[in-house]
Amino acid sequence: MAQPTPDPLAQLTEIRAIMERSSRFISLSGLAGVGAGLVALAGAGLGHWYLKGLYPNAGYLGLLESSAQERRAVLPFLLGLAGGIVVVALLVASFFTLRRARRNGQPLWSALGRRLAISLAIPLVAGGLFCIALYLEGAVALVVPAMLIFYGLALLNASKYTLDEIRWLGLTVIGLGLVALLIPGLGLLFFALGFGLGHIGYGLLMYNRYER
Repeated sequence: MAQPTPDPLAQLTEIRAIMERSSRFISLSGLAGVGAGLVALAGAGLGHWYLKGLYPNAGYLGLLESSAQERRAVLPFLLGLAGGIVVVALLVASFFTLRRARRNGQPLWSALGRRLAISLAIPLVAGGLFCIALYLEGAVALVVPAMLIFYGLALLNASKYTLDEIRWLGLTVIGLGLVALLIPGLGLLFFALGFGLGHIGYGLLMYNRYER
């Protein structure tokens, strides 16, 4: 009995899939994005509540118009809030990503995972230091736009090691950062849109596309 002739197109598709798995970290979980977005929204809400307590009639706008002494007094809270958001979001994202990596049989801290982390970390650290300098120099209105732009650049830098959707999230966040430059009084809103709703939308898209 004659053996069926292999389908060249199917073979090429399989080879391409194998190469993609070996060159890209594909275990990022959509639920990780949703969790990180919820953490960012909670952080934005806490920041709004705190600033409303300091400036009852102005809130975030009061911070934009504050003196150097007032800005330095608020800085420990803002750094603590930002650090808390990053740590909790990383813990949530790591939990869901580790779970998916185990299901895929892919180690979380592989060579690809390390390259992905480094590609994210370099723009994020540089952007964080730049934002602190902006704040201390009184350019408070530029802090949130700069955070969004640097984060978007970090996503673009890391996208070559993971799924293509990360690139589109990065471009979206950069676009929000550029628009935020034009409307400085809505910094907290743009923070919630970029880091909160942006992650949630991306996460739901990824979950429905790859994990359901």
